[in-house]
Amino acid sequence: MKHYSDYVDPYIGSVSYMLTSTQPLVHLPHCMAQIRPVLDERINDKYLAPVIFGFPASRGTIMPDIGNAPVFQSMFDHDFECVRCYRGSVLLEDSGITAEYTVTEHCAVYRFAYPAGQKAHLRIALSQDGRLEERDGLIIGEETWEGVPHCFAAALSHQPQSCEKQGNALLMNFEPGITLQVKVGLSYIDGQQAAFNLHKETDALDFDAVAAKAQSVWDETLGRIEVEGGTEQQKRVFYTSLYRVHQRMINISEYGRYYSAYDHQVHEDEVDFYVGDGLWDTYRDAHPLQLLLEPERQTDMIRSYLRMYSQSGWMPCFPSIVGDHAVMIGKHSTAMITDAYMKGLRDFDAELAWEAMVKNEEEATKLPWSFAPINEFDQCYFEKGFFPALPAGEKEWIPAAHSFESRQCVSVTLETSYDEWCLSRMGEALGKPQAKLYAQRALNYRNVFNPEIGFMAPRLADGSWVPDFDPRLSGGQGGRAYFAECNSWTYTLHVQHDVDGLAQLMGGKKGLEQYLDRMFVEPFGTHKFNFLAQFPDETGLIGQFCMGNEPSFHIPYLYNRTGQPWKAQRKLREIMRLWYNDTPMGICGDEDGGAMCAWYVFSAMGFYPVCPGKPEYDIGSPVFEKISIHLSNGKTFTIRAEGNTEKTKYIQSAALNGEGYNKSQLQHSDILAGGELTLRMGERPNKEWASL
Repeated sequence: MKHYSDYVDPYIGSVSYMLTSTQPLVHLPHCMAQIRPVLDERINDKYLAPVIFGFPASRGTIMPDIGNAPVFQSMFDHDFECVRCYRGSVLLEDSGITAEYTVTEHCAVYRFAYPAGQKAHLRIALSQDGRLEERDGLIIGEETWEGVPHCFAAALSHQPQSCEKQGNALLMNFEPGITLQVKVGLSYIDGQQAAFNLHKETDALDFDAVAAKAQSVWDETLGRIEVEGGTEQQKRVFYTSLYRVHQRMINISEYGRYYSAYDHQVHEDEVDFYVGDGLWDTYRDAHPLQLLLEPERQTDMIRSYLRMYSQSGWMPCFPSIVGDHAVMIGKHSTAMITDAYMKGLRDFDAELAWEAMVKNEEEATKLPWSFAPINEFDQCYFEKGFFPALPAGEKEWIPAAHSFESRQCVSVTLETSYDEWCLSRMGEALGKPQAKLYAQRALNYRNVFNPEIGFMAPRLADGSWVPDFDPRLSGGQGGRAYFAECNSWTYTLHVQHDVDGLAQLMGGKKGLEQYLDRMFVEPFGTHKFNFLAQFPDETGLIGQFCMGNEPSFHIPYLYNRTGQPWKAQRKLREIMRLWYNDTPMGICGDEDGGAMCAWYVFSAMGFYPVCPGKPEYDIGSPVFEKISIHLSNGKTFTIRAEGNTEKTKYIQSAALNGEGYNKSQLQHSDILAGGELTLRMGERPNKEWASL
């Protein structure tokens, strides 16, 4: 088997441009055991953390050391470290111990090679609130964090010479020069289940066998997309991105059982239960990519959302192991579920999904970062078709409004319009009479377009435009008075569901094209450091376009809708070359649960889901000569980019299954049918291809 896994470098993106970096996790696709060394968590850029304090055992830590005065921490050097998606190894410089780690679905397996000549120690510790004990030859750790059990069961390959309990820690001593293997079963149920997981998954395997099995799982997973051509760097970026897409959601089922924070019960269910999602980010491309590669798993994720709804009474937005979080804006479970339904996934309770989506839309406030019933903020939308801005200088009076995140009223209007378009699609498919209402509401984006300035802009509750509005800089920190982390240059284009209608507001396709042209060269209106201080999420800048934040992801593809797809091809290649590389600074924004990386996977293959909910993709410019997508239905869809090089970025002509193809969109059904899309590439644009 070809080792696609060896292209993966989990340290890519582990130094951030402004905000949150990636973590160098070792795990299996979507599985519970996701581990890395325990570092100084105050250091955001994980690559720059110089000291290892241990290795995880649920919320506990395991750390080896040597000598008469062990301190159970060590400096380390990346030049003496190797991390892949399936295993890691690092030299603990202060002790000379080589530490290795790998995983199964619910277990971490460690191997510590101690140097000769000094007594070997191992410390297993929990927080002060946990309970640590020896039971049936295992070390059991149990603690509750944010209402959820976090448990482990550890087995040692050698018995210690002595063992001393120090508070909530066990200090064990071993003979010098030992190689100690520690297997750790994990559970969100209890210590007994952790022990079961441990025995089930590791009893017959040593460290090397576990690592080999993990590598095989990753090679099969990553090998669902085979690429040929391109550079070694592009392959490292591509397969690392694909690995990141397989981190979330996380399957927390434990052999037919799972603990749910949505009703605080242990459930028995053979259908896997997934948590760990950020839908504002992932609905755009991470879920569509997972759907394309693993539709059965995507169905289980939707079923998980519906179980969370049944257990808690609300469809979550950012579900985690400890419950839902009031994060960002929109009710984008609607988009995720509608996209799946329109692409043919039907093996879930669509009526229950409709009930949950409508309840979210009609009964929950759309105020950012808030869980609350509807209020006057929402009532303005129901009555007038837009969410109102707070008048300048006026103190917020709505109790549910977040003190920092503010109203983000223009973004909330636009994203709600999109969600309601999704509802109209789902409702029409299910024969719901409300579908017409939601189709009408989907046009509410028009209510925040100010034709006098040509941008989406905020309105007060009385319908008047907020005066002195600057589409670059208005809105305060992150634009939050009016927008979600970005400015109006970005959000004016946040109408994926009706690009033609947006173009009409701008004076037609030519007006949209001119807006895009200007966007990529528009200055900041202030010093760049001032702009980034106000908009720290707007990294990866090209003019006013910011690759580093999700609302921008679809923007380059909008050139396709202007009849100028060659401009999309040019810009997409530039973005991929500028803002994605194989270094610790290789991701230009917050990776956000696979979203930033899913964009690269799609774009490097040459297509992208501009509007989840429509079973189609926009064609871009692939970076590889051949891409083979092995589908779960047994068929393969191949994209050939003939003559593809760094310079030949422009599509000269195309053929789908041998027939001439003059469209800049590709249907989901065409991919599922298998076959081949052939793109003939050239150094200069063919401005006639797909120009209608």
